[in-house]
Amino acid sequence: MIAHLTGTLIQRRPDHVVLDVNGVGYRVFVTLSTYCALPEPGGRLSLETVTVVRDDAMLLYGFKQAAEKEAFGHLCTVKGVGPKMAMAILSGIAPDELWLAVRSRDAERLSKVPGIGKKTAARLVVELEGKLPEAGEAPEKKASSPLAEDAASALMNLGYPEAKARQAVDKVLKDLGPQAALEDVLKAALKSVK
Repeated sequence: MIAHLTGTLIQRRPDHVVLDVNGVGYRVFVTLSTYCALPEPGGRLSLETVTVVRDDAMLLYGFKQAAEKEAFGHLCTVKGVGPKMAMAILSGIAPDELWLAVRSRDAERLSKVPGIGKKTAARLVVELEGKLPEAGEAPEKKASSPLAEDAASALMNLGYPEAKARQAVDKVLKDLGPQAALEDVLKAALKSVK
């Protein structure tokens, strides 16, 4: 999984950028808030990224803020919300506002985001409620061990959403302990995410 990229911005569009990293051009889909924070072409750019592997493509989604990346992972766990819709949601509402709307069960606020109907807004409130970061807490505060990162990355490469993969790995590591072998962590995590 490609989790972070730093390079030279070659091209920018409202929905994607092309980033040159050591001679390789990566097409990375971005939200409008990330697009608005981009440097001019030729400038240096660092993005937190999520890799999504499908049968017909490997897609990269990039974020200037770790909070946006975290929200993207949670949104992708909601039934009927794929990466494209998650990016559209985050282009219409900042992560802090999203969590506030979910916490206050304000489906009406969410339904005002372009592309989100009343049913999807209600589903977002219900399914995201238990996944909220604590009020005032940065969602990226928890540091992961290299073992946890490797295991979560392997699950995401198999197509599991980031939030689900990390949750499964964290649960397994509590049971097996931090000295467990990567292979054992993956086997147990795969059982728990099915």
